[in-house]
Amino acid sequence: MNSMSKGHYEDEKVCCNKKSKENEVLLKCKAGNPVIVTVGTAVTTNTVGSLILNTEKFSNPCIKFEFASNIVTTLFPGTPVIINFQIFKQCKCDLTPTAFGPVWVYTRLSTLADTFADTFTFFVCDCDCDSNTCKDNCCTYTVVATTPAVGVGVAGGIASINNPVFSATVVERNSHCC
Repeated sequence: MNSMSKGHYEDEKVCCNKKSKENEVLLKCKAGNPVIVTVGTAVTTNTVGSLILNTEKFSNPCIKFEFASNIVTTLFPGTPVIINFQIFKQCKCDLTPTAFGPVWVYTRLSTLADTFADTFTFFVCDCDCDSNTCKDNCCTYTVVATTPAVGVGVAGGIASINNPVFSATVVERNSHCC
């Protein structure tokens, strides 16, 4: 049976008619405010980006999140800077946010007292949300930066998370056709 035979052609024709929904795309971008964190003996937690997404137009959405920032650190000798970044999701009926995706870690260690500037970026995909499993189409996504305590007696330093940008691209996943 070739690709133009009636059986295969009819399936392809039905599939092509569904493509208008597949071409739906939602792009949302938001710049956050700079955050200064102190490195030392205390744990700090800061929200560095937030987006509200309404995916009601999608029956089987796949979302790609991207986060980018510049991190400027001023360190005393031997002080490690560790910043953990995590995305959290909270929908209308959720009492608390839920973390998803991996924890992304920024680290810097210096043997000298100095200032460093680095770019830091990561992306995470959330494709496990369809109309059957997600009751809420409107959810808030946040990027949280946490600095763990680095130890007693550590001189410390500061880190500034500058120009944070959080974006999301939502597309319709094609679960019916190849």
